[in-house]
Amino acid sequence: MRNPNNRLARTIARTALILTSATAVAFSLTACGGTGAGDSGDKTVTVYSADGVGDWYKTQFAKFKDQTGIAVNLVEAGSAEVVSRVDKEQSNPQADVVVTLPPFMQKADKSGLLQTSGVDTAAVAATDKDANGKWVTLAGNYLCFIANPSVDSSKLTWDDLLKPEYKGKLQYSTPGQAGDGTAVLILLQQLMGKQGALDYLGKLQANNVGPSSSTGKLQAKVDKGEILLANGDVQMNLATVKEKGSKFNVFFPASAGGKQSTVAVPYLMGLAKGAPHSDAGKKLMTFLLSADAQKALPDAYAVPARQELKDAAPSAAGAQSPAQVIKNVEVLHPDWTKVLDELDADLAAYTKATGS
Repeated sequence: MRNPNNRLARTIARTALILTSATAVAFSLTACGGTGAGDSGDKTVTVYSADGVGDWYKTQFAKFKDQTGIAVNLVEAGSAEVVSRVDKEQSNPQADVVVTLPPFMQKADKSGLLQTSGVDTAAVAATDKDANGKWVTLAGNYLCFIANPSVDSSKLTWDDLLKPEYKGKLQYSTPGQAGDGTAVLILLQQLMGKQGALDYLGKLQANNVGPSSSTGKLQAKVDKGEILLANGDVQMNLATVKEKGSKFNVFFPASAGGKQSTVAVPYLMGLAKGAPHSDAGKKLMTFLLSADAQKALPDAYAVPARQELKDAAPSAAGAQSPAQVIKNVEVLHPDWTKVLDELDADLAAYTKATGS
């Protein structure tokens, strides 16, 4: 996964997936267990997904089984690893539905790992889905950073992150290995230009603890004060605050003029080419895009893909919605196809600039 070609051919953010090792994150919501497709015939569908919305999945998959009798096997991993496994299994496909972040879904499409689903996506804006029907946004999300409560993050700028006081106290997930880490590189390119981003990250390396293939694992380190600052994403971080009582604060580094910016990093969903249970996969995709399922996304701190629900807020009293968190933040929408075309070269340049 250190090699972007190997990683992207499969893929990004957040925890490394090695299904042959004890570190694999794989679980089944079926009574019979297992993560592969096959044993349960048409009564099973397998989903390979970037991690982050596991609790929402659990609830929705249970409802789906009640309604259809079809059980869902879920394998969660970093965004790049999800695509990597689909690629490796082309001779014996196991996944039916694939969920990952950009530009890794675009990589999956370019690598011929997806098929047109035929699922009705009329409720999703044209800008949030592939024109050829290969993928569709499942839930919206945004890059952010988190800070230990001991740090006043309300006015932190990108230049502040370079200060000596944060030496060994800052960490961000590695571009090319984690979706959110890749988003950091892309955001800086949007703000500073490609060379400016490399120059900045080269300087930031003096404070960086080191590489991390998992964005999610940085949360506990910030919460405990092992490090003070890290990257993250709005959905994952807000959910962790709610579910685990974490005390870190979400923030967006500002430019010298005080302007805060972020990039959209949505969860994208597609039907795997050669899906063993394609009909069941299509039914699940339709279900997850339904109004009932999408209405529950705000409680998982994700933004519904359906246009009429984008402004929906969490049901819990006082809970912040992603829309509230990014209210005064400029959201940038990169051309992910262009990002993908240039990513291998950009990652090579990043590795050279940071010495990582």
